[in-house]
Amino acid sequence: MSTPDRSTPPLSSLFQEVILDHYKRPRNRGALPDANAVAYRNNPSCGDEATLRLRLEGQTIAEAKFEGVGCSISQASISMMTQLLKGKTTTEALALLRRFTEMMRGDEAAARDKQLGDLRALAGVSKFAQRVNCAMLGWVALEQALQEKDQPAE
Repeated sequence: MSTPDRSTPPLSSLFQEVILDHYKRPRNRGALPDANAVAYRNNPSCGDEATLRLRLEGQTIAEAKFEGVGCSISQASISMMTQLLKGKTTTEALALLRRFTEMMRGDEAAARDKQLGDLRALAGVSKFAQRVNCAMLGWVALEQALQEKDQPAE
């Protein structure tokens, strides 16, 4: 019987490190004065909040920023999401939203999908129903921002 290699940390601890890194050093946090798609979402059950701001150039997300407060899951998720969105078309962004949602519903193939990048670190959240809403907060804001952007002004 072989002994486990103690020099390699377990995969779950690597995932935790990615989540904590994005929580402690969020990417793309801040204002975006020239945003042309904005959405605010909150999770009343836990108090997490996020405002997502996008600058779209045609159908491409040129810039994505967020402001918010909340748990490590919600804030890390939106930090990772904003990194992934830059340069994507709105169609690609909605496809990522669908894939991330599948992962949050426990889809094993989605959890291995390299298109999700660091977001795959959140796959284990799918086992905790209350935490899924935390991970989805920024994604729900994304969907809202893109829908409202396409609505005609009244």
